[in-house]
Amino acid sequence: MNVDELVAIDVHTHAEVSAGGHASLSDELLGASAKYFKEHPRPTIPEMAAYYRERKMAAVVFTVDAEHLTGHPRISNEEVAESCAEHPDVLIPFGSVDPWKGRAGVREVRRLVEKHGVRGFKFHPSIQGFAPDDRMAYPLYEAMQELGVIALFHTGQTGIGAGVPGGGGIRLKYSNPMLVDDVAVDFPELRIILAHPSFPWQDEALAVATHKPYVYIDLSGWSPKYFPPQLVRYANTLLKDKVLFGSDYPVITPDRWLADFAALDIKPEVRPKILKDNAVRLLGLGTEKETART
Repeated sequence: MNVDELVAIDVHTHAEVSAGGHASLSDELLGASAKYFKEHPRPTIPEMAAYYRERKMAAVVFTVDAEHLTGHPRISNEEVAESCAEHPDVLIPFGSVDPWKGRAGVREVRRLVEKHGVRGFKFHPSIQGFAPDDRMAYPLYEAMQELGVIALFHTGQTGIGAGVPGGGGIRLKYSNPMLVDDVAVDFPELRIILAHPSFPWQDEALAVATHKPYVYIDLSGWSPKYFPPQLVRYANTLLKDKVLFGSDYPVITPDRWLADFAALDIKPEVRPKILKDNAVRLLGLGTEKETART
């Protein structure tokens, strides 16, 4: 990956369909998501690669393993990793392991990192049905810290299950970013990303990211024109080196996100940090090899 040629790095995109047509969510949850986010294409990973290559961007790609709560089989982490490996100029593979899988999940984390080059793991506490500070998940974090990979947590409200009776069994409380604070304390070398403007807990996310040196925030899932003012203020100042561009593609396109971001009141010297430089450092990309550990 030649990071010098990239205009941006999108740290939050979803593989929503496998090569064989298997969807990442059940029909009920997909239907609710389509109503919430509006209907959108569901590209395959090779199609995602072509999309980002055309825009001279790179993208982190993952799915969500939530079999315990939803009963719906996931898209294979191996497929995500292998498909990304076919497009290393633009795609960066992350995995997802349901914390309820216990020791089997820890073995999978190690295998995905050591044999498939996975660079991080996505957690969606509300869809996976666990609190991030539940000790049940700690063996996963321990392995990730040891392996030097990133833990990315969905935070805030989710459109998944919105409008379904009982929210489809999805509990919003698990996605309060303050629940990740214990994780940052107990695994002080683990690199953590709090995904999304964390409605209704934006201040909690800012507090954790400001207090814990290896906690970052990605800006995915919302158009920048709707960002809370305190998020913009912190991105411009105290967190200028810890805020990351993410779109939530395909539910929000980077084209739309970047167009709205261009109108946001972000300092000129901060804008390239958010769009690319912070991600280069955190992910250890490019010729600099300047990882987040420096």
